[in-house]
Amino acid sequence: MKALHWIQFTWDLAALPATLPQLPEHYQIGPAAEGDEKEMRKVIASAFTLDPAWNPALQEALQTIAGWLDRAPSSETSVCLTLRHGARIIGAAVLSLDPAAESHLVPGPCVSMEYRNRGFGTRLLEHSLATLRAAGFTQASALTTESSPATRFLYPKFLGVSAPCELRPALAA
Repeated sequence: MKALHWIQFTWDLAALPATLPQLPEHYQIGPAAEGDEKEMRKVIASAFTLDPAWNPALQEALQTIAGWLDRAPSSETSVCLTLRHGARIIGAAVLSLDPAAESHLVPGPCVSMEYRNRGFGTRLLEHSLATLRAAGFTQASALTTESSPATRFLYPKFLGVSAPCELRPALAA
């Protein structure tokens, strides 16, 4: 099995750039509602399954994600966000509100394949970071692999700073 090389991103939440314009009509980001868990799991699992960067550790990643999603909806130290197109969930993120967490994005923004490359991952990351800032955090972090799309295209946004990491971490698609 090919070893994964981990990267940790950090953001200074006080230095976040100005917010982006409103989402197009019929799209909305907000807290997950009761009954959203099944669709959230589907979107998140699909994001990892369809990303070849995770192939070396896909089963481990999916088991870890399932554990987080088992705890997140009822936890006071987690926030589940959904991105909706009308009534359909097309993106999701789970945030840890534990100040001692190695990663606050667990997993980070995940968007359905047919909605990618339209800026929705950026908007979900922006909302995730703003949610953490509103919860009193001054810094946020995320862990991912060096070859993931999050490392190359998403996490450098909003002044994200990367550094190699030796941990077996919380994951970001």
